[in-house]
Amino acid sequence: MRGAVFNEDHEAFRETIRDFIAKEVAPVYADWEEQGHPPRDFYRRLGELGVFGIQVPEEFGGAGESSFKYTAVILEETSRAGVSFGNYGVHANLILPYLLAYATREQKERWLPGFVSGDIMTAIAMTEPGTGSDLANIQTTAKLSADGTHYVLNGAKTFITGGALADLVLVVARTAPATPEDRRAGLSILCVETAGEGFAVGRKLQKIGLKASDTAELSFSDVVVPVENLLGEEGRGFEYLAHNLAQERLTIAIGGAATAAAALRFATAYVKERTVFGKPVAAFQNTKFVLAECATEVEAAQLMADRALELHDRGELSVVDAAKAKLFCTEAAGRVIDKCLQLHGGYGYVTEYPIARLYADTRVSRIYGGTSEVMKTIIAKSLGL
Repeated sequence: MRGAVFNEDHEAFRETIRDFIAKEVAPVYADWEEQGHPPRDFYRRLGELGVFGIQVPEEFGGAGESSFKYTAVILEETSRAGVSFGNYGVHANLILPYLLAYATREQKERWLPGFVSGDIMTAIAMTEPGTGSDLANIQTTAKLSADGTHYVLNGAKTFITGGALADLVLVVARTAPATPEDRRAGLSILCVETAGEGFAVGRKLQKIGLKASDTAELSFSDVVVPVENLLGEEGRGFEYLAHNLAQERLTIAIGGAATAAAALRFATAYVKERTVFGKPVAAFQNTKFVLAECATEVEAAQLMADRALELHDRGELSVVDAAKAKLFCTEAAGRVIDKCLQLHGGYGYVTEYPIARLYADTRVSRIYGGTSEVMKTIIAKSLGL
């Protein structure tokens, strides 16, 4: 049922990415998981491959591609192999839209060439201890100096993907008090260079999945941030954060559909090879029925993700449609992967099998980018509820 989403250029790019994964990622991925992140030079290798610059204008060293489909290919191929490119997703798909939309010409000239090459890795720091999804409750402060030349940043952030290795962190901070009428007022985004005094990486959080992607706590103690590093206008931070939500959730939806498809492929291959009671596991009616259910859910998830991708490329993907896609695709991935792991029996719980990694890695997709409960709230509001 899947339509012609990708053209010949996309498929040629797919082959390049698939070959790259097979040669340079899969053989060493276990080492990355043990270390907690890829080697720093790997990101420069991605820069050489061109994946960081797909949507960056040519004048700043990128390919100037407007379509998101090349990114979708990367998401599908990493999921297919049961691996990740470390913090590629946050850097290329989450941070870049902010820089393209709100950075000044001078800021783009300063940061984008290094962004494309992988010499400058980025992260975004929103979540704080105790705030969770309530971004309006951010307590980190950035006070403008008396001479107006810099901000003084104080506070702490947690669950920051890529925070341990980042060179530039987009920090959401309160530059003015909230008002009784609007708790979201007074938030701004500062681009903080991590080499500065007072910036510190705290604990590197030990997660149940996504072990090849570092997640850290960050702290800011009287960090001096030049006013030239303010992203966009002061006080419009919350508005800016909302601007990229649809694309962020689209990437998670695409990943959910792709990981579900990967789980189905792993399980189908396994049950044909595994013998129980003198016959292949695939010969049992229960196995056939379970995989038939999974195949149907995978198809539905792929169709929803593809539809959202097409809408996004046309500039028509709404926050509500993105929420629907994220909700369905991530919940479907959870159901499919759980069933596929069950068909592996005890081996499904052993990390040398890719289904075990998918099980652990995919669980967070129903949490980050807005929990499933938040998605349901957005959808319900669109129904007038």
